[in-house]
Amino acid sequence: MPHATSSPAPTPLSARRPPSPLTGTVRVPGDKSISHRALMLGALAVGRSEIRGLLEGEDVLATAAALRALGAGVERHEDGSWSVDGVGVGGLAEPDAVLDLGNSGTAARLLLGLLATHPITSFVTGDASLRRRPMARVTVPLSRLGAQFVSREGGRLPLAVSGAADPVPITYRLPVPSAQVKSAILLAGLNTPGMTTVVEPEPTRDHTERMLRHFGATVATEPAEGGGRNVTVEGHPELVAAPITVPGDPSSAAFPLVAALIVPGSEVTITGVGLNPTRSGLLECLNEMGADIALQNERSEGGEPVADLRVRAGPLKGADIPPERAPRMIDEYPILAIAAACARGRTVMRGLAELRVKESDRLAAIAGGLAQCGVRVMVEGDDLIVDGAGTFPMGGARIATDLDHRIAMAFLVLGLAADEPVAIDDARPIATSFPDFVPLMHRLGARFDAPR
Repeated sequence: MPHATSSPAPTPLSARRPPSPLTGTVRVPGDKSISHRALMLGALAVGRSEIRGLLEGEDVLATAAALRALGAGVERHEDGSWSVDGVGVGGLAEPDAVLDLGNSGTAARLLLGLLATHPITSFVTGDASLRRRPMARVTVPLSRLGAQFVSREGGRLPLAVSGAADPVPITYRLPVPSAQVKSAILLAGLNTPGMTTVVEPEPTRDHTERMLRHFGATVATEPAEGGGRNVTVEGHPELVAAPITVPGDPSSAAFPLVAALIVPGSEVTITGVGLNPTRSGLLECLNEMGADIALQNERSEGGEPVADLRVRAGPLKGADIPPERAPRMIDEYPILAIAAACARGRTVMRGLAELRVKESDRLAAIAGGLAQCGVRVMVEGDDLIVDGAGTFPMGGARIATDLDHRIAMAFLVLGLAADEPVAIDDARPIATSFPDFVPLMHRLGARFDAPR
């Protein structure tokens, strides 16, 4: 009989307060959102697009593999740059095998947008975590363009998509702000005649619109009647290959940034971080909490604003974080909660319903983990309330990460400030977004090791 295969064993990791401050200059991986989009739009352009600074985490590598399966030429070079030989808008080919997007909700939702208006049939799946995440939020509007989906209950993966042979443009009002849903519809609109419009109630991250323009598409953004804004893409553009330098991911920069704020005496510089205004919510929150963060060498790369961040440790105070900020920092709430746990006073983070349907139920994971570490924390409806004592949290807990990379990194950062070490049950998911996290933090003076 064949032997049953077993999944790799979990990799527990523990963090303790370092003997000296964190110091040094580092560069974080390329922005994950921009990396996905650079590969996808390069695949739809005519010619070869050269990409530098691409994030080489598992999520982005899954996107690269899927695009190869759909007929694009995607190659990594010895100097770390990538090239994409595009097939043109409408030129994707039917894949021979199932497209496995691993843990990446962004890759899955955006790719469904591309597939929805190509007259091919594809099968899409992901890992156990991604298969739990809802896809109906994109399959419902994409069906209106003419695509057909067969999925599990709730629109969950695995699913089959038959792209529309004759797609029709739509105007779709987002029920809730979502850059992924907006982007999926705009990408579907590329191979659809006429104008495809998304009405968003609140602005969300606009990397897709910026990059579409970078490749030559016509994208219009204007105020919508009754509030919000309309984002419209003109169908059947000729996208032309273009070079891209991917800025450092602000969501990844958040972890060494907060670590430098809460480990006494620390001074860290993080170079080349993307400062897109639709992603700047965390910096706003930390500034309101009294953080010492200076922007240096501000510049523009590939249509995106970029700067170096110089961060110095110092006392933080509680703040009231409004719900309308959530779309601009939805991935940063786990690490903001760590900062709040080390601050003096109450921090209230409002309107976090979206956190319940991320890689894990992040709202429950944050609250549960902080409570285990001796922090006073409450969840009231969709609000997270953290009462910081202005001293180091107790720590001493082992945190169940539920395959969530941001929960894993956030609680390792907490361990750097806590009185007792903080352990996580599995560090493997960190590779999905920040494969260099542990060695980068070690270069700054942090110490992560196997729990004792």
